[in-house]
Amino acid sequence: MRLLSSAGFTLALVLSAPAFAQDSTAAGSDDDVHTGDPIIVTAPYVRSLDILGNVSVLEGDELARDIRGQIGDTLTRQPGVSATSFSPGASRPVLRGFSGERVRVLTDGIGSIDASNTSADHAVTIDPLTVERVEILRGPAVLLFGSQAIGGAVNLFDRRIPRKVPADHVHIDAIGGYATAANDRNVGSSIDVALSPQVVAHLDGSWRKTGDMRSGGYVYAPGIRDDLLHLAEHEVEEGHLDEAAELTEQAGKRGRIDNTQSETWTAAGGLSLINDGGQLGVSVSYFDTNYGVPERPNTAHDHGGEEEEGGHEHGEGPVTIGMKQWRADLRGEVEMGDGFFDKLRIRAGYADYQHTEFEGDEVGTVFKNKGVEGRLELAQNDRGGWRGASGVQYSHRDFDAIGAEAFVPRNLTDQFALFTLQEFTLGALGLEAAGRYEKTSVRAQSLGFDRNFDSFSGALGATYDVFEGGKFGLSVARTVRAPSAEELLSNGPHIATQSFEVGDPDLKRESNWGAEASFKLKTDAFSLSLTGYSNWFDNFIYSAATGAEEDELPVFQYFQRDARVYGFEAEASARLAQIGGFNIVGDVTADMTRAKIKNAGLDRNVPRIPPLRVLGGLEAQGDRVDARVEVEWTDNQSRVAQFETPTDGFTLVNASFSWRPLPEAKHLTLSLSANNIFDVEARRHASFTKDYVPLAGRDIRITARASF
Repeated sequence: MRLLSSAGFTLALVLSAPAFAQDSTAAGSDDDVHTGDPIIVTAPYVRSLDILGNVSVLEGDELARDIRGQIGDTLTRQPGVSATSFSPGASRPVLRGFSGERVRVLTDGIGSIDASNTSADHAVTIDPLTVERVEILRGPAVLLFGSQAIGGAVNLFDRRIPRKVPADHVHIDAIGGYATAANDRNVGSSIDVALSPQVVAHLDGSWRKTGDMRSGGYVYAPGIRDDLLHLAEHEVEEGHLDEAAELTEQAGKRGRIDNTQSETWTAAGGLSLINDGGQLGVSVSYFDTNYGVPERPNTAHDHGGEEEEGGHEHGEGPVTIGMKQWRADLRGEVEMGDGFFDKLRIRAGYADYQHTEFEGDEVGTVFKNKGVEGRLELAQNDRGGWRGASGVQYSHRDFDAIGAEAFVPRNLTDQFALFTLQEFTLGALGLEAAGRYEKTSVRAQSLGFDRNFDSFSGALGATYDVFEGGKFGLSVARTVRAPSAEELLSNGPHIATQSFEVGDPDLKRESNWGAEASFKLKTDAFSLSLTGYSNWFDNFIYSAATGAEEDELPVFQYFQRDARVYGFEAEASARLAQIGGFNIVGDVTADMTRAKIKNAGLDRNVPRIPPLRVLGGLEAQGDRVDARVEVEWTDNQSRVAQFETPTDGFTLVNASFSWRPLPEAKHLTLSLSANNIFDVEARRHASFTKDYVPLAGRDIRITARASF
């Protein structure tokens, strides 16, 4: 307990710590975090999270291979993961068909404290170049992160608050690369320095700049192309041959997607005190990005008429977003000995966020968000197979939108929560129970709006070791979520999404019964993971097109109906052969989600649900060289919501080659990869902009990653 003075300990009781974001040594490993050995840092008091949830981990060379400008596009090869892919500069993860307010994006267990959950055009303020490890958490256990994690959570770990003293006093990480599809140039680096045997300082920075992205095939989807060609026919009939030629050329546009350029840079510094009594560290970081928002072509035919009076004027210039965030973080841990409690963990973050939506050179709307989030957790020592952790969490959000297109008024959201997770091991049987209470307050003074919500959530789960290496799991959860300020209060035009957004101030709490079953098998030569899940929602909140227009924009309104969401995830990997010094490994990943809304006795599809996807790969793994080829097949999505367009399926072929030139070490990796080798046209159904922002075409990427 000598780490913290009595004053510091009092501060720790006021702040808080993440249930699932702890240091690697707490997970039972003394290995250095730079060795590449597998380290589970999630929920160190829970052995493997396979009772109430499951975890996918992305790190090292695999993370370097998949890294993109936004975390959503970085994770799409993982099971059950798609992305919003609004633009190359803004893409958030979609887990099991859920996004927005049902998926939390975390930095070491604390929210990103930005505006990425409020709208698909808002970027996540985390540069993947600064991340050393990503954990994708699914299933009932993630309710410990909050009711906003019904779909899951993406937990990103950086080293801005050092967890260990470098063995050689100084440790350096660096990554850099170039990609052809968007002329993407990027570099990131960090350094940890041991100022004393107990004090470690950290500095890091990153920079990325891209041009307009090039797609494979047509830029516009068939529906838009047909509308443009139909308009061209009208222009010919009216004798406007130049306009007709313009529309025809636009319909046939291929390759470059206009206004998809971006530039991002970050900088951060941190300091940690680490000794036998625990650790305490702080960091300060800055994030800055500017990116373009592609515009949907105007397919309305005005027959030469003028804009109606009172219509909302657009077209002042391309829409771009300038975004910045200052952030401060704290993490601490106190060793509490051999009593009932093992450790006290604290984690807190504060951020001052702002982004401006520009129309050409003119300021359209400014969004501001000041927020704080913190957790305090007491982890229990193992008592004959019983252990767990309990804690408190608090968050405050002050969100404001200023300008002609401020579609949501200034609002304040406060949330207080109590949570616990308890695990019991009885031979081959494992049992878990989790509970969470939340009190949420949403206020908008300008409207006289003030609503409070009390929510109780809980989960029960069990696993059984049916044979050595084989385990069956089953869990049931009840989760309740309060509606967000955007779902309640939106009412106005949003130029970046090119929509008129309408909320419902009378929305009720959203509640969900969820069940999940899994089977996992792991041997020296084979591994298999199968998970099936189903969710039954009361008062499911969703945004959908109404078919109406307001201010010449399509109206998207928040509705509330009962719904069911179900699906599966599957992963398998097998060692097929050994040829020379190479292990030949085959792997396959598959996932599918279905989602239906109950509406007056009719089942309607939930908007933007990803279709069935299968990804298979063959890899040769050696001491110094790895080579991989993979094929990703995505089905058509014809199960669409009203006013939503279907999406054609696609098949992508990718290949990669990695070389570690230093013998007896993995400190340097040079990688060459080719993605979408056959330059096919591909669109993600989960994207609002899929009909005019396809995925990248053929993309050759060169990456160098070093760790010394």
